[in-house]
Amino acid sequence: MSRMMCYRCYWPARHCWCGSITPMPTRTKFVLLMHPYEHKRVKANTGRLTHLCLRNSELHLGIGFDDHEAVQALINDPDNFPVLLYPGSDALDLSTAGPDDPRLSTLQAQLTSRRLVVFLLDATWRLVRPMLRTSLSLQRLPRVMFSGAAPSRYVIKRQPEPGCLSTLEATHELLVALDRAGLDTYARPEQLLGLFQRMQDFQIRCTAENALHGDRRHVRRIPAERPISPAPTLTKRRRIFPVSVAG
Repeated sequence: MSRMMCYRCYWPARHCWCGSITPMPTRTKFVLLMHPYEHKRVKANTGRLTHLCLRNSELHLGIGFDDHEAVQALINDPDNFPVLLYPGSDALDLSTAGPDDPRLSTLQAQLTSRRLVVFLLDATWRLVRPMLRTSLSLQRLPRVMFSGAAPSRYVIKRQPEPGCLSTLEATHELLVALDRAGLDTYARPEQLLGLFQRMQDFQIRCTAENALHGDRRHVRRIPAERPISPAPTLTKRRRIFPVSVAG
């Protein structure tokens, strides 16, 4: 018999997170674009937890979003100023931009009459790149990023590169940067990171209980315990990104 599920947080009903989450208001609208793999197969889905924590947020499933009605409505609304959280040399670094930075000044001027809408791609890096390649409307958006973030707190999942973060951690760091730049107010920074830690503690506890009862099918080894395979020989150097949306 299948377990009763909560279809807001997608956890078993007896372990539902919803009652302990207070959605936080923000001036910024956050739009999480989730790859179907994250929705169907990734149990520790930090993108969905992030959505539940932010009152002014939306979550949409898909791979390409050029024909997605709700996403296109947000991009084309003249009252919105849409940006994509994605690192690169052409992205505005909200962590380091000073008051004399013309791009920050332009953004501040835009937000006097428009709402900042931040799009986040919620998938592993292997899947994020195809999502962006198939969405020309997202490629055309101005990009923002942050830098100097703390190392990932993800202890139950190995990140692909040093400096990569989960979707929840990336949202936390972006809110910190927006708050410092005077573009938003981060009222409850402890909730996102606290929920992230509780989720991992729960996974670790379940793994220990499964091992104790001899159920090896659901035993999850944390990354430090996994054997590390030799690095593959690459013909092209991989780019290291300062933020990841690894789910």
